[in-house]
Amino acid sequence: MYNYGPPSAFPGYPYTFDKYYPTYPYVPITAYPEALILIAQSVGGEREDELFYDYLLSIAPQEQKEIIISIRDDERKHVKMFREIYWQVTGQDLPPAPEVPFERPRNYCGGITKALFGELAAVERYRKILFGFEFLPYRNMITEIYTDELKHASKWNYLFALNCR
Repeated sequence: MYNYGPPSAFPGYPYTFDKYYPTYPYVPITAYPEALILIAQSVGGEREDELFYDYLLSIAPQEQKEIIISIRDDERKHVKMFREIYWQVTGQDLPPAPEVPFERPRNYCGGITKALFGELAAVERYRKILFGFEFLPYRNMITEIYTDELKHASKWNYLFALNCR
């Protein structure tokens, strides 16, 4: 193959194809609107999340409450950050979420398991949100949010190992 253009970052540019399996179909035209929808969905369950964390705190052993409090406080921060991003890019406040009935987990271990898998699902959702934004400050905020979610998953794993053998 002949490369007649200026030197590039990789051989074959611009005539190369993706050599790796695409993990998410990034399409710039649809990624941004999808990101806004996912932000609204992510913030939509904030009231249920508050009730969930309050319940877990009420049944958690005293020495584990600080871990759950730190996770809950991060989640509150994430809601504020997502609301700020949404307002800055649309000029509109996110509408309040509809009230949904809170379902208590069967027990503490059931709550930990639900929380753990909720964090992992959030990482996947937030990665899609990240794909919708090109503006670096927003990408940095979203990166902070999803890395917090990974940290939370590790904390829930720790609590699972302590309590649910």
